[in-house]
Amino acid sequence: MEKREFLKITGLATSGILVLPTISWGAKKTNKRLRTAHIGVGNMGLEDLKAIASHELADVVALCDVDSNYLISAKAMFPEAKAFSDYRLMLTEMEDEIDAVIVSTPDHTHAPASLMAMNMNKPVYCQKPLTHHVSEARAMNKMAKEKNLVTQMGIQVHSFYDYKLATSLIQSGIIGKVHTVRAWSPKNWGTNEPIPEGVDPIPGNLDWNLWLGTSKKRDYKEGVYHPMNWRKLMDYGCGTLGDMGVHIFDTPYNALELDVPLTVKNECREPNDFGFPENNKVTYEFPGTAYTTEKLKWVWYDGPGAPEGHADLRLPYIDINEASIAAENNNKATEDISLDPKFADKGKLPEQGAMFIGEKGRLLLPHFMQLPSKIVDDKFVDISEEISNITKEHQLGEPVRDYESEGPKHYHQFVDACLGKGKCSAPFSYAARLTETILLGVIAGRFPNKTLHWDSTKAKFAEEEANQFLEAPYREF
Repeated sequence: MEKREFLKITGLATSGILVLPTISWGAKKTNKRLRTAHIGVGNMGLEDLKAIASHELADVVALCDVDSNYLISAKAMFPEAKAFSDYRLMLTEMEDEIDAVIVSTPDHTHAPASLMAMNMNKPVYCQKPLTHHVSEARAMNKMAKEKNLVTQMGIQVHSFYDYKLATSLIQSGIIGKVHTVRAWSPKNWGTNEPIPEGVDPIPGNLDWNLWLGTSKKRDYKEGVYHPMNWRKLMDYGCGTLGDMGVHIFDTPYNALELDVPLTVKNECREPNDFGFPENNKVTYEFPGTAYTTEKLKWVWYDGPGAPEGHADLRLPYIDINEASIAAENNNKATEDISLDPKFADKGKLPEQGAMFIGEKGRLLLPHFMQLPSKIVDDKFVDISEEISNITKEHQLGEPVRDYESEGPKHYHQFVDACLGKGKCSAPFSYAARLTETILLGVIAGRFPNKTLHWDSTKAKFAEEEANQFLEAPYREF
């Protein structure tokens, strides 16, 4: 069915780019515990489930997955929770027993599930990227605002020490106004393979119709879609840009207080209307902010071999042994002089990360759980004093290098906010803008080497042929 028909069913009216009602609703609970329902409990969904449940005031009351194997495993962990294969049935039957909803499905189901939950006035924690289409991101942002709902996008590192530190360092002016950001990941959520031929038997544990959800009907092929490869495919995922890009974009985007871009160009292969390109170089131009020059250039690289060589990414050569001796003589740990043995000994970039290029130098932010490093005149600069001052000023605490202890923070922040204690740091008001930026780069991949001009006010490209990819029809299922 069309998206507008789906929204009518869930109680919404729409015209054009998803116009939503103007009703305002309260969102925070006044009682002492939070009852949570989880849509998608396999792989990352299982991690989300465990992290939410680790909060002492959270009670898991409902579980949903289209794969019965995942559902059985989750049910064994939370035997009191009710189990469902269809999120629509779960939300309808348990509306009065659910306080908040966690959405951890493939990207194409993020918006349909979240919008239905939010229309029932439920706070939502939704995995990244927030949506599969730009129109959905705007709809979710609008509904969250009009209903005054607590929301959080699943970008866990947003709440980690190193990323909060980097944000504060940039905003303190440590490298002056930033004119360029270069970010990269060598991950390859792309494929040059054509649409597979033939049909395979659907496994007994999988409800293929429910997995497809609102996406168009397609025959099942083993190993192509479920459980993991959907990220490579246009109908279900958002490629490497939508997977790792959201995480790695997050800190520079937040630190520089960016909005959506003015232009975007993706240098990649010609589209095959099935899988994303294996290598993408996406160049954005953003309007300036208080922390940037008049305009900001942003270049994203992904796929095997990323990033390509550039003077902005050149690192000083450092003998890690000599650096360690010097640090020891100065009674400083190697890390305190911004050296990391994983890459500094050979002048090699971290596998994934971002480089801020400013008027007073560069700041390298590895991904993840490594301190940022300042580079001036092709030399690493000791910023231990700046780090110490920022840490104290912003009460960041001690740096933590343990994902098991850091990981739950973002989830617990959501639970606390739902219970009226504090606020979320990645609400849909922020997440929707970040996701829109990511998705514009994904759309640009359908028009290789062509600069697309984005009108944020009208939510349209100047290039009319690109506007067809801002949304997609919803299938009735």
